[in-house]
Amino acid sequence: MTQGGSSSHTVTTSEEQHTHTKHTYTVCTETLAQKESEFMVKKRVPDWLNSSMWSSSPAPIISPPSKSRSRSPPPPSSSHDDRLDAFPSKSSSVTSSDSSPVIEPPVPIPPPTLIRPEPPNNPGQTPRTEVRDPFTGTGGSDDGITSSVEDVSRQAKLLQALSRKIIDMGELRQLASQGVPDGAGIRSTAWKLLLAYLPSDKGIWSSELAKKRSQYKQFKEELLMNPSEITRKLEDSTSLQNGEQTGAGKGLLSRSEIPHGEHPLSLGKTSVWNRFFQDTEIIEQIDRDVKRTHPDMNFFSGDSASAKANQDALKNILIVYAKLNPGIRYVQGMNEILAPLFYVFKNDPDEDYVVNAEADTFFCFVDLLSGFQDNFVQQLDNSVVGIRSTISKMSLLLKEHDEELWRHLEITTKVNPQFYAFRWITLLLTQEFNFTDSLHIWDTLLSDPEGPQETLLRVCCAMLILVRRRLLAGDFTANLKLLQSYPSTNIGHLLYVANKLRSHSTH
Repeated sequence: MTQGGSSSHTVTTSEEQHTHTKHTYTVCTETLAQKESEFMVKKRVPDWLNSSMWSSSPAPIISPPSKSRSRSPPPPSSSHDDRLDAFPSKSSSVTSSDSSPVIEPPVPIPPPTLIRPEPPNNPGQTPRTEVRDPFTGTGGSDDGITSSVEDVSRQAKLLQALSRKIIDMGELRQLASQGVPDGAGIRSTAWKLLLAYLPSDKGIWSSELAKKRSQYKQFKEELLMNPSEITRKLEDSTSLQNGEQTGAGKGLLSRSEIPHGEHPLSLGKTSVWNRFFQDTEIIEQIDRDVKRTHPDMNFFSGDSASAKANQDALKNILIVYAKLNPGIRYVQGMNEILAPLFYVFKNDPDEDYVVNAEADTFFCFVDLLSGFQDNFVQQLDNSVVGIRSTISKMSLLLKEHDEELWRHLEITTKVNPQFYAFRWITLLLTQEFNFTDSLHIWDTLLSDPEGPQETLLRVCCAMLILVRRRLLAGDFTANLKLLQSYPSTNIGHLLYVANKLRSHSTH
């Protein structure tokens, strides 16, 4: 019995030792896992991203409700230009965010009028129709709304920079990158300089503008003319060269006298009628898209004469661009990139700039699109310069700065960045934020001396980082919904994070 009791006691003691050993192993394992997790977080996420602002619960947004953008789906198209339709547009604004509380800055007081070269007198110039700002509710006048000291100071510095005979582009880029306050045509002039439409030497502004505007007028006369007018013009020119007089009976040729290339049924590549019919489909697509541009803004939409005139200007620009660039022509979404430029230039307080806003916008649009046009060419999608390559660069940028978030999105939840970044990049974020915030973002994009694309990718990456807590907690469906309808956020804070990514980049 004694031996049996001793044996039982021995077994019990062994079990206790085993239990104690197992508990010790579990504690060690948990401690090791915790230290490894802390090490990986410190390794993958920079210290400046480990701030509580990225992990705290979203605070309520202190801002007036913003207008939601609702876009009706475009009609089906047989061309490849409707690639953007595969990605749903943002239809509503989400009022929660992972960033700090959003406090909308007050509208700055318009400073004194910017000094520009005196435009030539034009007695036939039509008076400018004042366009009411749909977001501030003002027509550009001071309604007693005060501005922050910072905005007023930046306005003064920008006015001083723009008043010099030779513009210091480095200084202008630095000031504009922080955001260009509205008023006195500052943004209009700054964007023209940043897009190299205006030279830095103010002494030659007048001559350069006259030359460009004349060139655009010639483009319109040649490219927007229907074949009948082209044929009549060619015949009149030939008749004058031969010393013949054109009369009421001229312009009507017998069937045998109509050149083959000018016959409406001609299929020749040089036939003006054949080109006209080929362009008809694109022109109809442009017309549909322009009518859908910012339907919530009276400036672009509505039955007013000014809205219709603005739509006509957008259509003219896009048609001329399409005809001058047969390799690209028109792709759906170009109207969204064109709209901010035309809006800013058309709302310039200088009457001469308003009257010539269409011509000025055309050349600035061409310059801006030159850095992004490969994103619109479907044949280049899989090349090193195509849209998929650009999206891959954004993905690598996220991996470099926040590998934990990158791994969760692309490996764990399998959210392909093409599902959301295609629209972000192709449309330069015009669909992700309200119109006013888009203009602020563009101030920064256009200020980059290396071109807008690198800054755009950093802003896209910052957008992901600002909602990282929600993304890390979400699955495929939740994350895709969040990124395809990005929540309202403080734009100044977003651009600050994007700039931090530049300074912390290892490349």
